[in-house]
Amino acid sequence: MDAARRVVDALESAGVRNVVVAPGSRSAPMVYALAEAQGDGRLDVDVRVDERVAGFTALGMALGAGAPAAVLTTSGTAVGNLLPAVMEANHAGKPLIVLSADRPEELRGTGANQTTSQLDLFGEHVRFATDIAAGTDPSGAVATALSAAQGRLPGIPAGPVQLNLAFREPLTPELDGSGWLTRPGTEAVAEPRPVVELVEPVETQASTSSTTDHLPSNEHRTVVVAGHDAGPAAEYFARLLGLPLLAEPSSNARFGPNAIGPYRLLLDHFGPVTARPIERVVVFGRPTLSRPVARLLACPELERALYVPRPVAWFEPGRRPELVLTQWEQLVGFAGRGPDGWLAAWQERAAIAERELEAVLADGTDATGVALARDLWLAGRNHPGTNLVLGSSNPVRDVDLAGRPGAGHHYARVFANRGLAGIDGTVATATGIALATGRPTRVLLGDLTLLHDAGALLTGPGERAADLQVVVLNDDGGGIFTTLEHGRLGETPVYRAAVERFFGTPHQVNLSALAVAYGWAHRAVTPGAELSAILDAPVTGRSIVEVRAKRTDLRALHARLAEALAP
Repeated sequence: MDAARRVVDALESAGVRNVVVAPGSRSAPMVYALAEAQGDGRLDVDVRVDERVAGFTALGMALGAGAPAAVLTTSGTAVGNLLPAVMEANHAGKPLIVLSADRPEELRGTGANQTTSQLDLFGEHVRFATDIAAGTDPSGAVATALSAAQGRLPGIPAGPVQLNLAFREPLTPELDGSGWLTRPGTEAVAEPRPVVELVEPVETQASTSSTTDHLPSNEHRTVVVAGHDAGPAAEYFARLLGLPLLAEPSSNARFGPNAIGPYRLLLDHFGPVTARPIERVVVFGRPTLSRPVARLLACPELERALYVPRPVAWFEPGRRPELVLTQWEQLVGFAGRGPDGWLAAWQERAAIAERELEAVLADGTDATGVALARDLWLAGRNHPGTNLVLGSSNPVRDVDLAGRPGAGHHYARVFANRGLAGIDGTVATATGIALATGRPTRVLLGDLTLLHDAGALLTGPGERAADLQVVVLNDDGGGIFTTLEHGRLGETPVYRAAVERFFGTPHQVNLSALAVAYGWAHRAVTPGAELSAILDAPVTGRSIVEVRAKRTDLRALHARLAEALAP
């Protein structure tokens, strides 16, 4: 218990406020120490019965709070279930603290129950991993791990760490009146958390005064690509230099006069054989959504720069083609100012594209996903204090296509698991974000993404419940494969059955019954006035909004859009 209390003290000192516990016996000393800390108002502790759900919930808390969050498991397979969340945290560079309980050294390698090799289980996916022997002072190791998680070690980006904590029996506090749990009248009651206010990145604040009066004299037909987690610095940069901004939804830079909505459909209008081709590309964050953007960044004829003001986890030095720049002034000099008419040409094309997109959406019933994305994005203007979480696969791409930029942020912040872009853990991540920020949170995802994380719908009695609305586009399977090469094969008699079975993966699950089983409200709606009313209303409580659609029309829809906007 002394060692467990020291771990909790170190977590609190490092700014950890959220810990998620997956129940187990070997981790009991940490559980009791955390219960004491929660009872004293020092930490918020949440319980989840499934370790994978617990891991992604803690990851969501780290995302939402912008601070380390921890997850505690018992030994054995429980630790292995954290691997997906750890992998995502690694590639996203987020400070997830894994507290894995373990058997003491004398029981390892003996066949003792629930005993395996847990240290370094996560390999290169953690910044630091250490084994803390039973009966030793963990303080120094915990401090080093927390520094590594927050990116405070030289040259190491922020990311997940593992503290493998060995405990000997007895695993419970003494019932002698000395422990917190034996003090009369003490209850572990979690106080409501304040809303977390977002702070503009330091580089944006610093650059405002340092570059406004020193704009470059050189001009280039440059575009600014804002990938995931780019932040508002990308919007400021594009506006400062008069450059088109091509911003993914989870960049949190998709706003302002320079933002081009359906940019991925317009790149051919400014390709190498056009009258005014793109000359240079500046990249903020990590672009992950679009093949046209990937082709743009792979084009050897273009000069490309990647802004990396601090170490990141998502690429290895020397493995990307762009010139890597770490200083704002260097980036300004590389990009130059946009020549006369350059931004206006993009804005004119964007206006045409928006009109064509509206025409396609208004004509027929095959545009459900894209229309839903458009309406959901616009609805955020009515509730600027609400978070938005975008699931992988089609939902985030539909918003990227149809989410029309406005003068300011549509939502308080847009989140997405783009580290590895998996569909696992989305509901749990969103729950963690909502709990850590204290804000109502809306999630847009597909049916398979919901089913993959159905266990995250479970919140036990007495646990904190978030204001969370899950908007699920239910097309009975994996719609994104229809838009890829598999969709063309699926149109042929030879491959139709195979593509539908192995990629379409129909399920026919009754989502209403699933919602009822977990105690969530459920409404099945079709696009129109009823859906608009739901999206325009505040997010309160826990609800699933099911929008039914068909997968068979997706390929034709995207073909119509491409044809309408072809140069």
